[in-house]
Amino acid sequence: MAIFAYKDVSITINSVDLSDKAAGCVLNYEIEAQDATVFGGNRASIAGIQNNSLEITFYQDFAANEVEATIFPLVGTTTTVVIKPASSQVSSTNPSYTLSGTYLASHTPINATEVGTTAPFTLTFSGGTLAKATS
Repeated sequence: MAIFAYKDVSITINSVDLSDKAAGCVLNYEIEAQDATVFGGNRASIAGIQNNSLEITFYQDFAANEVEATIFPLVGTTTTVVIKPASSQVSSTNPSYTLSGTYLASHTPINATEVGTTAPFTLTFSGGTLAKATS
């Protein structure tokens, strides 16, 4: 098995490809554990509901059809985000992860912490349903 290096992650939000403005991405897939322990037994758990989250670090771009134009109207709503390890075609070695109905609670459109620096900011999407495709 080959070791993989992230160099060309594909990030599409609300059908807009923002890959060229992203600098980091962390997708967390979780099924909450629900306690199913009974008297006289050992601790037991069963699968609950999905509790997914996604953090993406972007460099701000105020041009039409870029980061700000895509993100600003999504605050307080749900959307769909599609992530692939590489921009190439979906396959067993380049799966596509679609997070549907994920909620964006906040956005920091201006993060000018120091004069002359780049303009990074991080978005956190929460909830939604995660699906994986390999073809």
